[in-house]
Amino acid sequence: MSDISRREFLKKSGMAAAALTVLPNALLDASGKPVPAAAPVKAPKASTDKLNILAVGIGGRGSGDLREMETENIIGLCDVDWKYAAPVFDRYPKAKRFNDYRKMFDKMLDKADAVLVATADHTHSIIAADAIAAGKHVYVEKPLTLYAYESRLLAKMAKKYGVATQMGNQGASSAGTRKALNWLWNGEIGEVRKIEAFTNRPIWPQGIPTPTEKMAIPKTMNWDSFIGPARYRDYNAAYTPWNFRGWWDFGSGALGDMANHILQVAYLGLNLGSPTEVLGSSTMLMSDSCPTAEKITYRFPARDNMPRLALPACELTWYDGGIQPSLPLNMPEGKHFDPNGVCIFYGSKDTMVVGTYGSDPFLCSGREPVVPERCRVIETSHQQDWIRACKEDKSNRVITASDFSLSGPLNEMIVMGVAAVRLQSLGQWLKWDGEAMRFTNIPADATISDVVVDKFNIVDGHPTFDREYSEPVNARDYAERLIKPVYRDGWTLREIPNV
Repeated sequence: MSDISRREFLKKSGMAAAALTVLPNALLDASGKPVPAAAPVKAPKASTDKLNILAVGIGGRGSGDLREMETENIIGLCDVDWKYAAPVFDRYPKAKRFNDYRKMFDKMLDKADAVLVATADHTHSIIAADAIAAGKHVYVEKPLTLYAYESRLLAKMAKKYGVATQMGNQGASSAGTRKALNWLWNGEIGEVRKIEAFTNRPIWPQGIPTPTEKMAIPKTMNWDSFIGPARYRDYNAAYTPWNFRGWWDFGSGALGDMANHILQVAYLGLNLGSPTEVLGSSTMLMSDSCPTAEKITYRFPARDNMPRLALPACELTWYDGGIQPSLPLNMPEGKHFDPNGVCIFYGSKDTMVVGTYGSDPFLCSGREPVVPERCRVIETSHQQDWIRACKEDKSNRVITASDFSLSGPLNEMIVMGVAAVRLQSLGQWLKWDGEAMRFTNIPADATISDVVVDKFNIVDGHPTFDREYSEPVNARDYAERLIKPVYRDGWTLREIPNV
C-alpha cells in the first residue's frame, strides 16, 4: 500500500473512530424553543477579515484562550462569576458583559461568527450545541463534554452545520505530537499491543464528602447559570471556581481533565476507535466527589492496517492520583517521565514515551529517526489554527488538529471510562457497544450504591468504620444516565442529527 496523506488519514480515522448512531434530530435551543432548521454558516471571510467572537467562561482557561484570539474582535464576554472573571472583563473593555450565556446569545449571537466555550465541563455541550445550531464556529475547552452522548452530539452537529471546530487540547497542534505520529506511522516502533499512561492530577480536592455548610450566594455569582443543566444544589465555595473538576455533576476528575491531552497521540496515531471492553477501579468511590486515584483499562480490537504500521488488538491502561506505571525496562539513562504525565507505547521493535501535551517524545532505544513528514505542519497556535479554519469555506476547509470529527470520538472513549469507574462495584469487565453507546453485559438485577459519607474514627485506640451509602439503584438504568444525561427542567438535551 502507498503512504496516505495526513488529510486522508484524518478523514478515514474520523469516520472509523466515530461509529456514530443515527437518531432523530430535534431543533430546539436550551430552553426548548425552536430554532431555524437551516441556520446556514455565513460566507467565508478573507484571511485578513476579523471574526466577531463571543466567549463563555472566561475566568480560567478561557482567559488564556482569549489572549490567543486577540487578532479578532472580542465582542461579548460571559461568566457566571464576575469576581473571578474581573481581570478578563477589564482586559476587553469594549466587549459586552453577561452572566448568563442564554442572554448573551439572545442579544449578540446573530452578530457573531464564532464562540469560545471554556465553562465548567458540564455546560460545554449545551452552550456549544446552541452555537452550532445557529451556524457558529466553536472552540470548546477539554474535556469536550461530560458524557459520551454529548460528545457524539457535538460531532454530528458540527458535521451537519459545516462549522469549524476545535477542542482545547492544544498539544494536538504541537511539533512533539507531529514527531510522535510520524514515528508511529513510519513503523519505527512496530506493532503496539500495550499502552500505559498516567497524569499527576488531581491537583484539586477529590474523594471528599458533599459540603453541608450553608453559604450565601455571592452577589457577583449567577449560581443558577453555573448549575445549568445539572441537578440543582445549594451554593458552596467548594464547587467553583477551579474545583468543579472534582465533582461528578460538574467534572470528570483527572481522567476527563487530562486524558484528552495525554491520550491524543495514541488515539489518533493508532486509530484506536471504540473499545470493546473496559474495567475501572479507584480509591473509595463516593456518590458526589470523584476519587483521589484511578486505574482504567480499555481493550481495543484489531483495526485495519496502515501502510507501514499493523494495528493488532491492544490494551490501554490509565493511572492517576499519584499512581504511575513501571518504568520501561530499557529506559535510557538520563531520561525521565514528564512529571505531569506520559503515554508509553510498547512496540514490537521499540518503546516510545510521549509527554503531556505531546511533548518531548523519545524512543527507549536512544534512536532519533529522521522520517517523512506525514502531518500538516501547524506554525501558529492551536487557537489561531481554529481561526484560520473559521475563515475557510466549508467545501475545502482543512480541518484543525482537534476537529470534533476527531476529538468527539476521543472524548467519547475517555468519558466512557469515567462511567466504568462509577460502575466498578459490579466487579466485572464491562462490554461496550460503541455504535449503540451502551454497556451490554450488566446483569438485569444488579444495583449500584456509593459512599455518601465516610465516618472513620479511632475510638479508644480501635478503628471504627461507619460509612453511609446512597440508596441502591438499578445498575442498567444508572449506566444509561452515565452515558446520556438527564437535564434538569428548563434545559433541553438535543437529539443527535441524522447525518
